[in-house]
Amino acid sequence: MSESKKILTNSDITQLGIRSSLLQASFNYERMQAGGWLWAQLPALKKIYADDPEGLKAAMHDNLEFINTHPNFVGFLMGLLVSLEENGGDRGLIRGLKLALFGPIAGIGDAIFWFTLLPIVAGITCSFASEGLIIGPIIFFAVYFIIWCLRIVWTKMGYTLGTKALDVLKENSDLISNSATILGITVIGALIASYVTIDLLPVISVAGGIEVSIQEAFLDTIFPKLLPMGYTLLMFYLLKKKQVSPVVLIVGTLVLGIVCSFIGLL
Repeated sequence: MSESKKILTNSDITQLGIRSSLLQASFNYERMQAGGWLWAQLPALKKIYADDPEGLKAAMHDNLEFINTHPNFVGFLMGLLVSLEENGGDRGLIRGLKLALFGPIAGIGDAIFWFTLLPIVAGITCSFASEGLIIGPIIFFAVYFIIWCLRIVWTKMGYTLGTKALDVLKENSDLISNSATILGITVIGALIASYVTIDLLPVISVAGGIEVSIQEAFLDTIFPKLLPMGYTLLMFYLLKKKQVSPVVLIVGTLVLGIVCSFIGLL
């Protein structure tokens, strides 16, 4: 690696973080996020390789390869790799780091954001909203806006740490990912019991004209929330094992709910 040289300014890195928000704007099933990945870095690469058109071509070529990582944490990886580009890093090293790190970063980001932070915030704010409190959606969008702004922080962190970021990531990735995943699974389990509701309407007539509700007298007594858990596990099985499209499952759930309600089952 050549001697360290500063080409990019603080505003360049800020712009890189902002542009990273369009990572999935040209998403496709051949190269996933590659188009948005290159577009976000292009101004920085053009500045770095202003006097080296062949170097710019090589950088653009490498950055159009397949990538699929977390959109909220992608700035960290962009900052790291742009730092290496700026300091004349070997093309093989830069390309190898990208291929090695985008997967773990995606896993950490999923565990922290999709499985933990946002479900918790959504659960709390939905409770507010269900009570007619406007503060519910305001809090949710405020948290999401903060998450969006933090992409600039992650980008600058990756750029500042440079190659030292590798040690930090290796030392803490397992702990962060496992801890966040456990917490996320716990929260999702609680949300199933709180927000998935299936109540059977049929009743059984017994001697003396007494009617007994199947839901209250049997299911809720033996195993409360059994049906919501069972239906959620069924959706997970179809999604994970049978590779059924989420859209099909959503539409199927809506149709099933309408039909069961029409015949008086739910």
